[in-house]
Parts: sequence; structure tokens; C-alpha cells
Amino acid sequence: MTDKEKSCKEFRKLLDIIDELRAKCPWDMKQTNESLRKLTIEETYELADAIFSGNNDGIRNELGDLMLHIMFYAKIGKENNLFSMTDVLNGINEKLIYRHPHVFGEVQVSDASEVEKNWEHLKIKEDSGYKPVLSGVPSSLPAIIKANRIQEKVRGVGFDWEKRSQIWDKVLEEIKELKEEIENHDIASIESELGDVLFSIINASRLYGIDPEAALEKTNRKFIKRFNYLEKETMGKGKSLHDMSLDEMNVIWEEAKKGDQLNL
Repeated sequence: MTDKEKSCKEFRKLLDIIDELRAKCPWDMKQTNESLRKLTIEETYELADAIFSGNNDGIRNELGDLMLHIMFYAKIGKENNLFSMTDVLNGINEKLIYRHPHVFGEVQVSDASEVEKNWEHLKIKEDSGYKPVLSGVPSSLPAIIKANRIQEKVRGVGFDWEKRSQIWDKVLEEIKELKEEIENHDIASIESELGDVLFSIINASRLYGIDPEAALEKTNRKFIKRFNYLEKETMGKGKSLHDMSLDEMNVIWEEAKKGDQLNL
């Protein structure tokens, strides 16, 4: 039995298990799309965390959890005579074939960026009527991910900087406008300009091939590690952070930074 055949066998087994759970388990029987939604989001973040941590066992486990959710939604769809797992699979198969004419057709592409542009053009053409370029960006995405996706979308139709170095003039311009509003003490305008600064920084990260969400998460983890060191060292000296001056804390903070370099 090939690996693909084994996968198909396990896939069918999971379908059978879900049928049994839906018919016999009180908890599974009462689940709806709405009740599963928040759990699916949680599972997605757990997968993202496993990926970020390089935890391959965790990635495997979380993929299984997400597979369960996908098949659960399909089961609910079938119960309501809306769609089935077959419909879900048919839909993604047709979509992938249609959006990869350079693989399944005669279209020629030179690199990945050209594939992305073709992908966006094809997505717009899929609907019979006019479909706005940004209509496919989920409104519930976290702000950083949404900003990055918006920028990728408009890039697909040619709305982008000619040279990536041009973004830094825009970043400096937005920072200047933010400083002006801070001096004016206008909270609403400060918020607006700060949003513009963040949007331009996210744009810069995209242009330089950096995932802004991953970059910020790395900084979050780095800060947590350093602050935990600061807290532990302070307590080890019989002191409290509340009783220390900022200068005293900065001395230990610098020790934590050196520890980063030594992987302590």
C-alpha cells in the first residue's frame, strides 16, 4: 500500500469516526458552526505557535485537530443539505487547477512573483460580476495580518512601489505627521497617524520579504525572556521591581541582552 493509499484509508476512517461522534456523543451532537468557530481559531493559533517554535510533533498534532474541524464543518453542511465533504474537495481541486494554468495549462511564468500576480487576476475573474480587489480580505483578520494581506492584494494588480527603497521616504513622512499631531495634542489624529506609521512599516517589511507578524512575535518572545530574567535576578537579590529605579533595572536588562547573544 502506497503512502497516498494509506492517507486515503485514514481519511475515510476519520469520516466514519465523525459520523459516530455526531450520532452518539452528546457534546459532538450539539456542536454548530458558531460553537466551533472560536475553537477553530484557537486551534489555528496553536498550529501557528507550533510552527513558530519548530515543534514538528506539535505541528502534526495541530494539523490533525484542524482536519477534524474541517471535516466537522463539512458534516454539519451535509446534515443541513448545504454541501458535503465531496463538494469541499471538488471545490478546492477545481480552484487549484484553475489558478495554476502554468502547471495544468499552457501559461508560462518566469518566477514566483509572476505566479502571485496571475493568481490575483484569476481570483478577480472567478465571479461572473465585478469583484473588488480587496473583497477577499477577511474583516476579522488581526490588524497586522490584514494590513499585510491588503498590501499583497493591491500589489497583485500593480499598485506598489517601483523600488522598495522608496518606502522609507513614506515611513519618515508618516512619522513626521505623527509627531506634528502629538504636538497638537489631538488624540483622534494621533491615533490615525500612528495607524499610518504602522501600515507603512508593515509595507516596508513586505517589500523586504519579512513577515511582520513573525517579526513582532520574535520581539515579543525576546522581550518576555529578558523581562523574566530581570524579574528572576531582582527577586534573587531579595528586591522587588516596584522598589527599583529604571537605571537599576536597565543594568540587569543589559545583562539579559548579553545572555541573548550567548543563548543563555
